[in-house]
Amino acid sequence: MKREIIEKNPVLKLSFDFSLMVIDYCEQLDFKKRFVVSKQLLRSGTSIGANAFEAQNSESKADFIHKMKIAAKESDETQYWLLLCNYANDYPDCSLLLQKQEELNKVLTKIISTSKRNNPLSYFFSFFSI
Repeated sequence: MKREIIEKNPVLKLSFDFSLMVIDYCEQLDFKKRFVVSKQLLRSGTSIGANAFEAQNSESKADFIHKMKIAAKESDETQYWLLLCNYANDYPDCSLLLQKQEELNKVLTKIISTSKRNNPLSYFFSFFSI
């Protein structure tokens, strides 16, 4: 995807910019020889955007919601790794990343809830939920 497409889509822009921040932070972790946490954080933090990108070419609304839910799960995992970094001794400051992750998570949650609400079948299936 071209940068213009990313700039026009708020969730893609947020997740792409967040991924770049995660990459920079993980390089700091690697410099401090925190390789295990760095690898985990790099995978989950960049996966958020990868799943949001993939959702843009989903086959159906259900597929879109599913991919965005995966992005939200990756965001939750990323928060876990960032919290570990935040509370561990001698780790670089990650407070800005935690703030950006929370912002991104709110956007993903809103997209998922709005997509579910606008699904015409959701009303029908609500009668069958227990």
